[in-house]
Amino acid sequence: MNTQDPKKETKKPKITERRRFLTIMAQSAGLSALGGIVWTGYVEEAKAAPLVLRPPAALDEDDFLRTCIKCGQCAEACPYDTLLMAKPGDRVPMGTPYFIPRDIPCYMCTDIPCVPVCPTGALDQESVTTVKDGKPELDINKARMGLAVVDHESCIAYWGIQCDACYRACPILGEAITIEFLRNERTGKHAKLVPIVHADHCTGCGLCEHACVTEKAAIFVLPRKVAMGKPGDYYVKGWSEKDQERIKQRDLSKIRTQTDFNKRSAVDALNAGDEELFDE
Repeated sequence: MNTQDPKKETKKPKITERRRFLTIMAQSAGLSALGGIVWTGYVEEAKAAPLVLRPPAALDEDDFLRTCIKCGQCAEACPYDTLLMAKPGDRVPMGTPYFIPRDIPCYMCTDIPCVPVCPTGALDQESVTTVKDGKPELDINKARMGLAVVDHESCIAYWGIQCDACYRACPILGEAITIEFLRNERTGKHAKLVPIVHADHCTGCGLCEHACVTEKAAIFVLPRKVAMGKPGDYYVKGWSEKDQERIKQRDLSKIRTQTDFNKRSAVDALNAGDEELFDE
């Protein structure tokens, strides 16, 4: 039988200043630990995203991450739902826009709706603008989202099976991807029709990767810095006006190897004996 007087109030423990202080300290420590976990996760995801593909006209990755405010307006403007906003676990810096061509490629909208809505310039409208008849016009063909790369080992066209799915899907038909004939060395009497990607024209839209018929795409888009090599300043395309202009702007004295041997005329150098060569 309960003999406790219902009118009698239970005394609450008195909260002293010391107890309040310890409670606040414990809460602060918990929040700090949680913040550390979140930040560590962010840093790890940022490091794990060297192959991420950004929207058209995106700045270089470091500048893009500094400029993008993660507002999502570019993703909202995309009519094909191509652009995704990175979530925890996507292994992409959280809140930033990216796309996966095998799932949904960039469909190369001529008005590029994702670019003009960017409020910070993380998507640089000028980089996809061409002046025609004195008026600036958006030109999606100037986009450089990435570069398509063909895996010759898994591309069935390189096996000798006729396939031009990537070529037909390319929006810059006959320029970004061309089909070339190769002799089939295995049979000795057949030709292979193989896709060749041209970096000067490829926008990295990923329509070729999306269209590839193999189980895992044999043509895929990578960031241009990953996909492309760098020959260095020593090598020049003699047939390229652009490359010729580049070399004119270089101080060649800084990259030439200066030795007694290369100070000679071409004829003297060719006539030099082996002993002279090895002495130098």
